[in-house]
Amino acid sequence: MTTSEQWKELESKYYMFLVRRQPMVLERGEGARVWDVDGKEYLDFTSGWAVNNAGHCNEAVADAIAEQARTLVQTSNQFYTIPQLKLAEILVENSCLDKIFICNSGAEANEGAIKLAKKYGKKNKDGAYEIITALNSFHGRTMMNVSATGQPHYQELFEPIPTGFTHVPYNDLAAIKNATNDNTVAVMIEPVQGEGGVNIPSIEYLRGVREWCDDNNMLLIFDEVQTGLGRLGTLFGYESFGVEPDIMSLAKGLGGGVPIGAFLAKDSACAFDPGDHGSTFGGNPLTCAAAHASTKYLIDNNVAENSAKMGEYLGEGLKRLQADYEFITDVRGMGLIWAVEFDSELTPEVIPACNEAGILLNPMRPNAIRLMPVLTITKEEIDEALARLNEGLKNATS
Repeated sequence: MTTSEQWKELESKYYMFLVRRQPMVLERGEGARVWDVDGKEYLDFTSGWAVNNAGHCNEAVADAIAEQARTLVQTSNQFYTIPQLKLAEILVENSCLDKIFICNSGAEANEGAIKLAKKYGKKNKDGAYEIITALNSFHGRTMMNVSATGQPHYQELFEPIPTGFTHVPYNDLAAIKNATNDNTVAVMIEPVQGEGGVNIPSIEYLRGVREWCDDNNMLLIFDEVQTGLGRLGTLFGYESFGVEPDIMSLAKGLGGGVPIGAFLAKDSACAFDPGDHGSTFGGNPLTCAAAHASTKYLIDNNVAENSAKMGEYLGEGLKRLQADYEFITDVRGMGLIWAVEFDSELTPEVIPACNEAGILLNPMRPNAIRLMPVLTITKEEIDEALARLNEGLKNATS
């Protein structure tokens, strides 16, 4: 049997060093749990970076993948394929948007949304092309999305970067108004900032942005790569705030673990003409079959409601921990995405201690961790996770 150390030696030999991995080599997953090659079991509160919304190795998704793999895997968008159209139907019929384009990742989804907005400006707004985004946002790793992201450390090493983006403080409507000019075609924001710190805006802010865009013939783009598909306690994040976007990007939780992305738009924002955009693998039958099965599972089992209820329960438990530990300065979140912030750079000590206790967490900042469990999580699993988190916090600071 190959040991975890042997696997890590293989990684060191062949893989570009681009991420500081946590030390376990994961081999198997089921529901809210994963196991490493040494047989150790963990409660997974990263869920593939908010991807495995329907749980690890969900049976409905696994069955759909197996069946489609034996039926038809790839054709390109030159032809009609049934899984693509079924996925398009379920997403459009359950959202406020009218049309969809299916791609391969969140970065591609945001890239497509940006292209669509720029084409809209060319067609309908005298060539306007500038897009306002928020500081602390994260929109992806392509060069265009690096430019859109409001975090300078993602940009500095790759300059010069594409232009056309203005970054303003999040949850600040006045800043958006002050940044708007004749060249502004859209505002692009996350309903809740995930990678930027689990930052939750006011309803008044999002509604104000919607009204400002309407008044100025601008598009409102919601990056729901992380907040979509039940994460905030509603199927789509915009529903939690009662604000409808003109364009919405999806990925992460869409595929039930399979790489896929999409952007959807209202008919009024659909400025593309044939040939303006495309993708060889976008809408691939295999990934679409998985995404349709995952999305149908989330809807049929009302998983978003469980996300809301279990999110409230998890938040209460985290706040009890905050009362027990003076070094926890903030607990914030909604649905099943939460952040725990410390008064100093404790994350490097907390993460390995929690790993040892049997819970996987996301080291979001040197002084903050992020919790993103599967949306099918139960109260019993949350209680178990809180006990393991408490053990990790105690051991990290003793």
